[in-house]
Amino acid sequence: MSDTVSAAIIVHILVVFIAAGFVKGVVGMGLPAVAMGLLCIVMPPAQAASVLILPTIITNIWQLAGGPAFGALLRRLWLLMAGTCIGIWLGSDLMTGPHAHTAAFGLGCVLVAYATLGLASIQMRVAAKHEPWLSPFIGTATGLIAGATGVFAFPLVPYLASLRLDREELIQALGLSFMVSTLALGASLIGREAFAWSLAIPSAIALIPALIGMAAGQWLRRRVHEATFRRCFLIGLFALGLYIASQNLP
Repeated sequence: MSDTVSAAIIVHILVVFIAAGFVKGVVGMGLPAVAMGLLCIVMPPAQAASVLILPTIITNIWQLAGGPAFGALLRRLWLLMAGTCIGIWLGSDLMTGPHAHTAAFGLGCVLVAYATLGLASIQMRVAAKHEPWLSPFIGTATGLIAGATGVFAFPLVPYLASLRLDREELIQALGLSFMVSTLALGASLIGREAFAWSLAIPSAIALIPALIGMAAGQWLRRRVHEATFRRCFLIGLFALGLYIASQNLP
């Protein structure tokens, strides 16, 4: 992409972040998955991730600030966060340079896998005694996938769901995890000179529709059965993942 960003690309970015923010407002997650999936239709993964950074950080700060137990969650999940940062640094090479095509294919596969697990309603339960060794393992795996694809959901989200957090703690834990992951991804892209600085202004502009969409989603979350919306969201994510993977076959 040239240093000049076309009006069509900017409009596409704005529409994408209204949709992604709306999904996040309803289910507490999904902004990176939706945004990366839709942005990669018109740009390479590293550029899509560059656009994603600021809206994801701000929306997750908003989500994190509204929870009840930040300190306790940070003490419990710091090994998970550390593993995620390490994994992102190691995995982000796959998002740049000659590996970008492979990363787009991987993104499609991750979206399909994540949607499949969600639709199958597969649930795990992890005993507290296993967290000290399992958390860094899950974090590193999540980071490797996130570094390559820009999607932070797998296997992080199923793991957090297995910790028996209550609803508000889970929402706050997701906000914490996604915020740290996004900061690590941004630092990794900058460190590898792969951050698309030409998209910094569109990224800042995208924050507005992301927040509007998130506020609308939170309003709807109080009025519509979450399970119904989540199922529709997962079906859409599955279809989007198939499309991206089919367009980027190795």
